[in-house]
Amino acid sequence: MFLTRFQINPARRNARKLLSSPHAMHAAVRAGFAAAEDYERAGSRTLWRLDTPATATVHLYIVSPGRPDLAHLVEQAGWPTSDEVWVTRDYDGLIGSLRSDQEWAFRLTANPTHSGRKNAEAKETQRFGYLREHEQIAWLLARADRHGFTLTSQHDGRPNLRLHRRQTQTFKRGMGAVTLTTATFDGILRITDADAFRRALTGGIGHAKAYGCGLLTLAPAQAAP
Repeated sequence: MFLTRFQINPARRNARKLLSSPHAMHAAVRAGFAAAEDYERAGSRTLWRLDTPATATVHLYIVSPGRPDLAHLVEQAGWPTSDEVWVTRDYDGLIGSLRSDQEWAFRLTANPTHSGRKNAEAKETQRFGYLREHEQIAWLLARADRHGFTLTSQHDGRPNLRLHRRQTQTFKRGMGAVTLTTATFDGILRITDADAFRRALTGGIGHAKAYGCGLLTLAPAQAAP
């Protein structure tokens, strides 16, 4: 597995197009892999996420089975004159070092949803996004155990967790439109099942993985994710 960070230039026209459409960004990320097995393999897939660490600074993070070539993105939406256009590092070393009871700072942008019917007459169920903060927190807590981790607690007993970039976005896909509810979770976790946790890192958490959701990244617990 590989972890890549790419810096986007949000002032460029094509960059603004990609940033406004997860569908377009998905296509741009997919174009970085000539071989299908570098994009998706058994037990692992390509995940991506957008982070904005500072005003006018946008990073695209990609976790992938193979090493991407993002030269096309540099031309469309990057900084062609930069000495560090994108950085790709081996991810297997970190994944292999994970053990139960380790604590890590983490960041996850996810699509918290539940299944239901639109009305009493509807025959089929569909997914609806959770919009309230407490619902989104409960969504993550309900999935933590199956993904091999638990959230640590603050002094007041509440989960060591902060939500931000909570939004609902609508964008075009073909002749239709997609509405996507997302939230970014920052917090401190403790690994309870290292194998399940590794699968979460390489396979993602929740739905809408093609649209920038599901990528869990780690940092030392004393640092920001």
